[in-house]
Amino acid sequence: MKTQKQTPYNYENAQKEATSWFNDHYKEANKDIETVAWAKGEVNPYLQEYLDNITQHPKKAIVVGSGLGDDAFALYLAGYEVTAIDISEEATSWAKERFEGAEIDFRVADLFDLPSELLNTFDFVFEAYTIQSLPLALRDRTITAIASLMKPEAKILTVCNAKLDHERFEGPPWPLTFNELRLFTMKSCRELEFSIFENTSELSSLKVRALFQKEH
Repeated sequence: MKTQKQTPYNYENAQKEATSWFNDHYKEANKDIETVAWAKGEVNPYLQEYLDNITQHPKKAIVVGSGLGDDAFALYLAGYEVTAIDISEEATSWAKERFEGAEIDFRVADLFDLPSELLNTFDFVFEAYTIQSLPLALRDRTITAIASLMKPEAKILTVCNAKLDHERFEGPPWPLTFNELRLFTMKSCRELEFSIFENTSELSSLKVRALFQKEH
């Protein structure tokens, strides 16, 4: 009996397909923030709460999936040296316009093909809703890529919509299970905080804010 040969999963094609539409969405918004599905025009409240409650700020920070730049600007105001990366040229250009004069390194970058100078560089990483916007098959690769930005002892604050193991969602976005978010602990990171909140969003009934730290 012949066995059918299975075609290997093409990660490169999946990555391009999963990210190519972001730029079009920003372009169609035509500089109207209210028409960008995920943009609020203000800092993520979980990031602001974190910044308000720490006494020492690390030097170098990066925002992953920086969008229109509000989170990067909050880090800049808190005294960080900030890099902000996004796959969308349109979003990056828009963010530069919005925060003209702020010394923020807004740059277009592919999370799956990061410039070598960004690797193992940052003391603090912020990621909100980027992991969940990418397909489940890319989840481990996405988390691996984000963790690669961290230098030893760096911290990452990550925010996502979350779900229970039995729940199913037709994304994007695809809310994370608790264990999926804890994949950071498989990338030489230890868990410092894992806070679960009830969520009123239509995307899911739960939200998680988690803090991890890179080991030596």
